Amino acid sequence: MQAISISINQLTTYRWTLDEDVHHALRTGFDSIGLWRRKVVDFGEQRTIELLDDTELNVSSLGFAGGFTGCDGRSLDESIRDALAAVGSAARLNANCLIVIAGGQNNHIRPHRNRLFRQGIDEMLMAAEVAEVTLAIKPMHPVCAGDWSFLNSLEETLELLELYDSEYLKLVYDLYQFPELVESPALIADLVPHLALVQLADSRLPHSIELERCPLGEGKLPLQDTVESLLYAGYDGSFDVELMGSEIEHCDYQQLLTDTYEALTSMFDQFASPVEEQITSRREL
Repeated sequence: MQAISISINQLTTYRWTLDEDVHHALRTGFDSIGLWRRKVVDFGEQRTIELLDDTELNVSSLGFAGGFTGCDGRSLDESIRDALAAVGSAARLNANCLIVIAGGQNNHIRPHRNRLFRQGIDEMLMAAEVAEVTLAIKPMHPVCAGDWSFLNSLEETLELLELYDSEYLKLVYDLYQFPELVESPALIADLVPHLALVQLADSRLPHSIELERCPLGEGKLPLQDTVESLLYAGYDGSFDVELMGSEIEHCDYQQLLTDTYEALTSMFDQFASPVEEQITSRREL
């Protein structure tokens, strides 16, 4: 089994600047970072590229683009122009994927909503295939989605991917959004070939629009079982930690990163060998 890639998302350390994020990610031991477009713009894209070139950090993802249904007040044309700019940025930053958010219902009837989204994805995908950028659509739990996304299930998103059948269109699985995945082995098997990124989180509270999360291992989500199941099914991409909410905002970020990295490496060490043995056994069969 190849080495597991552990990424820290810049939304986790909301108050830090991009250079602080990079410095502390490296210092802690993370091999990848999930970039947030707002921080990249604030720091400067070229400066970001130069900074990353001087490190061994990979870019697990760049977020976000999309919102084609107009929930953020932009027209479809404006959203598409921004999305195409994001594709270019993801290519220059050598990001493993560009996270795409569909946009909410926004009072559209379903056929019109779908048409707007498909038009946006069509334009993005043409550019992404030329630039060799993987688009990763992120579905969200209905309680959390609000104006963010009308794609509210993994099954619905998989159906969309099958319509396009493009190696450059995949999806993001977020443990916080769909913690029940571990109870569906068949869905995991269907999901893994289409995964561009797995995002990890923990929470003590039920789903909410505030997206309240807590440090890994301190909540109720099936973190270890989910990661283990995905590895058994053949997932070999990055695990990106995305934490947010009032508790995370008040954390000591340095300590949060240290605790997060230690929690993950300890967890991976517990089942790395059994996972490898199962994979080897399956190949021999």
